[in-house]
Parts: sequence; C-alpha cells; structure tokens
Amino acid sequence: MILIACAAGKELEFFRPRPHVELLVTGIGPVEAAAAVSRALAQGSYDYVINAGIAGAFDGTADVGDAVVVSDDFLQLDLETGAAIALPDGLRVIDRASSDLVLVDRLVELGFRSVRGITVPRVTATDETAAKLAALGAGVESMEGFAVLRAAEIAGVPAVEVRGISNVVCERSRSRWDFAAGVRGAERILDAVLSILGSVSVG
Repeated sequence: MILIACAAGKELEFFRPRPHVELLVTGIGPVEAAAAVSRALAQGSYDYVINAGIAGAFDGTADVGDAVVVSDDFLQLDLETGAAIALPDGLRVIDRASSDLVLVDRLVELGFRSVRGITVPRVTATDETAAKLAALGAGVESMEGFAVLRAAEIAGVPAVEVRGISNVVCERSRSRWDFAAGVRGAERILDAVLSILGSVSVG
C-alpha cells in the first residue's frame, strides 16, 4: 500500500482513486504534516510514502510549472546566528531527512531535476530571506517536506518528496504565483512515481 500525503486536497485535485494507493490530506505546516502522517503510519501498513504537492523554487533552480524531486529536506533548528545548539548528554538535533535515493535516481533518468528542499513555517516573501535560504543550499521551499520524510524515516518506511513549482521564491509581487501550473507539475511527477512503484509491485 502506498500513502500519498499532501497539505491541501486542491494540490492533488487531479488524483483519482486507484488500487493500493491512499491519499492523506494532512493540513498546512510541519506540525500538522508530521502528526497526520505519523498517525497514519501507526494505524496502517504502508510500503511507501509519497509527499506530493506544490512548492516555491529559488531563482535558477526551476521554473514555474516545472516538476522536481527533492533528494533531501531540512529544517532550521539552530541559533539565529546559524551556530549549532549546545545540547546536553550527547543529544543531537535531527534537522535533515532524505528521500529514497534509488527512486530519486529513477526520476532523474526520466528527466526530472533533483533538488534540495527546505521546510519553512511561513512562505518566504522578501528577497532578503530568499537569499539567506538559497545560501544554505535550498532549491525549493515547502511547509511540510521535512516533516513527512522524517515521520516516514522514524517508521522505517521508504519515502519520496515530489513537487510542482507554483512560484519563484522572492519578493511576493515578482513571484509569478501560479497555483494551477504548480498542480500540473505535481501531476506529471506523481504519475511518474506511481508508474515506477507500480512496476516494482509495491502494495
């Protein structure tokens, strides 16, 4: 069984029920996404998790309407200066989670670009913040990617994050926001993922 997780149902409005595939609408943001996916994985038996939906792309990474696969996604859990948090007793901050790199490579072979994601608690709307996040190596931003990948990682279930690009991450008036174009991109890459997973008999 495959679990597809998206933040808002409208992001995957094209999706039609199919055998061995379940759609979960988590709600917006990393807390809602982590809680919903964790609950689903605890209550059901899944072979694979797909986090699909729209995202913003940093300048030069992808264009509006493109589709990308996120190789790994991270969340800023550090001091405002960028320094690591000092933790007691050898504790460490978990701030990165990866997609299934075998599937990432398969999607790259099909022509989709692999990028690094950053999960943010609010949509970036200034050039200053966009530049800071891009300098960290982010290619796209979403509000749920890390949360879904990390929930799957903890549960021991392979996962992948795929995104259709709805806007450029920059000052909002120049972001070229196009929800429909992002949805079309998400549809293309989600269809590719399901085709690949179907060929290896997941479910």
